[in-house]
Amino acid sequence: MLIDRFQRQVTYLRISVTDRCDLRCVYCMSENMKFLPRASLLSLEEIIQVGRCFVDLGVTKIRITGGEPLHRRDILKVFRELGELEDLRDLTLTTNGTQLTRFAADLRSAGVTRINISLDTLRPERFRALTRNGRLEQVLAGIDAAQRAGFDRIKLNAVVLKNRNHDEVAALVAHAIERGVDISFIEEMPLGHVGEHDRAECYYSSDEIRADLAEHFELLPTAESTGGPSRYFRIPGVDTRVGFISPHSHNFCDTCNRVRLTSEGRLLLCLGQEHSVDLRRVVRANPGDDAALKQAIVDSMAIKPQGHDFDITAQPVIFRHMNHTGG
Repeated sequence: MLIDRFQRQVTYLRISVTDRCDLRCVYCMSENMKFLPRASLLSLEEIIQVGRCFVDLGVTKIRITGGEPLHRRDILKVFRELGELEDLRDLTLTTNGTQLTRFAADLRSAGVTRINISLDTLRPERFRALTRNGRLEQVLAGIDAAQRAGFDRIKLNAVVLKNRNHDEVAALVAHAIERGVDISFIEEMPLGHVGEHDRAECYYSSDEIRADLAEHFELLPTAESTGGPSRYFRIPGVDTRVGFISPHSHNFCDTCNRVRLTSEGRLLLCLGQEHSVDLRRVVRANPGDDAALKQAIVDSMAIKPQGHDFDITAQPVIFRHMNHTGG
């Protein structure tokens, strides 16, 4: 039965609440990227309804992403209402960190357990170049605010590109150790067209990163997991975990336990495929009807693919950018 398959395969939901962001990342470098009209986005109430129905069906972890989710007006309402769900064990935020000095304490009070913060470089000039004049000190202040707020775990996420920031991986780990936070290194995924680099030439594998780190740190493999695709390593004597998300070099489709909801209400059954279900249409055609929404969610398992076939040397077959997908 599809309900049995759903409960076996899906324990983690990522929700993108907006495609807006105040910093550019390597996933969204296209100058021609188009943002969605506001009317096409799920309302906050619709986001909450979808999240609640997923939890009712057995999902125990929800991550709120974007774009930059903290740019969505009144977004704390979503965190507060989802944070009150009794069967939700883990409510996580992925953010670029620029708004955390304003929101960190309120997010912790609302029930957010963990925060992932994007940080691809520790060099102010390089940060400005990568993010269209972003200020590194603003993000570092946001990390400070998150640490003061007392989340269960804080993790830094770094997308590594050859000749862009690959020479900083050891410095980023040292920074994470100094702060007592985790860090994950992510291989770039071929989503959307980018005009500023050749993905094949810039590709830097997790194995190459591990080899670079081995010159400075002893990395011990662990069986630890946060329910996501990161493979974690420990460094003796410190609390910091070093993770690797490797969609190319170490495909993790066989352990995938997640689906993604875009900001316009499309349920993506695989990050690297276009298989999807329009939950916005279901919600708006059946206002207030949780049963119809749950049935659509369960039925989506019939088209959930076995995995993706990313090819870093080919033109992207997925044309949506990560800010539309949800990081």
